[in-house]
Amino acid sequence: MSVIIAIDIGGTQLRVATFSGDSIIPVNVRRTSTRSKEGNVFERLTAALDSIWPAEPVDAICAAIPGPIDPARGVILSAPNIPGWVNLPFADLLAKKYRVPVFLENDANLAAVGEWRYGAGRGHNDLLYLTISTGIGGGIICGGRLLTGAHGLAAELGHLIVLPGGPVCSCGQRGHLEAIASGTAIARYVSEQIAAGRTSSLASDPRITARDVAAAARRGDQLAIEAFANAGKYLGQGVVDFLHIFNPSILIFGGGVSQSGDLLFGPMKQAIEGLVMDKQYLEDLAITTAQLGDDAGLLGALAQARIKLGTG
Repeated sequence: MSVIIAIDIGGTQLRVATFSGDSIIPVNVRRTSTRSKEGNVFERLTAALDSIWPAEPVDAICAAIPGPIDPARGVILSAPNIPGWVNLPFADLLAKKYRVPVFLENDANLAAVGEWRYGAGRGHNDLLYLTISTGIGGGIICGGRLLTGAHGLAAELGHLIVLPGGPVCSCGQRGHLEAIASGTAIARYVSEQIAAGRTSSLASDPRITARDVAAAARRGDQLAIEAFANAGKYLGQGVVDFLHIFNPSILIFGGGVSQSGDLLFGPMKQAIEGLVMDKQYLEDLAITTAQLGDDAGLLGALAQARIKLGTG
């Protein structure tokens, strides 16, 4: 019976899980902190793996990694919030210790794979996944294959330029979709407008979150409603470009900000309808939210391992 170990590495915690046969229910799961001061992250990862390592032979390990990677070489080019993980030969290090094949992929890409195989995207072979939270990430399934590009760096959907010279993005460039439509950007928009003299039920506080803004918008706060309308407009502009390039049959939205519903997606859909070059792009296009939640990375890693091994 096939045994796969999936790894999901986040900014605050990492999880490892064992899966057996064709099940998507883990046999064992272990969580540990990414930011703990005890040992280094890689040592905590291997300790977690050791704690769940099964008696049966393991067919492969697959890891969902934040940030840019080179999946062909199994190298993490850099990982946000993990000091020292620069040009880290991650796959080789684990393969030498555990003597099994090791695969790795960007976490947003694997979330797309997870939704495609086990979640909202089942039955679709041309799929576009966007996660909207602190930042904006994405993944693309094109013709039944994960689109990764020449060096594994494709599908950075949040870094599409939608407003040249606009707000500074987390990557340092200006005007990216992430800088305007992410949760961070929505909260920043409100804070900046209040600081400029606009009135709102929200206090001028740098700790304002997109969740706070959503709650205020549902209470009728006009500035909060405007913040989501602005984000939705630019999100729609970006999505239209993706529709024109990839022509997916389904759009899947994950991340906490996607839970704001029509506050964001109403303006987004209005922008899409006004900007799309031909209504045929919208014919039978499904637009929905992700189903896998926090398990998207783990289940995406599981699905990718099974794809690589030819078993799923």
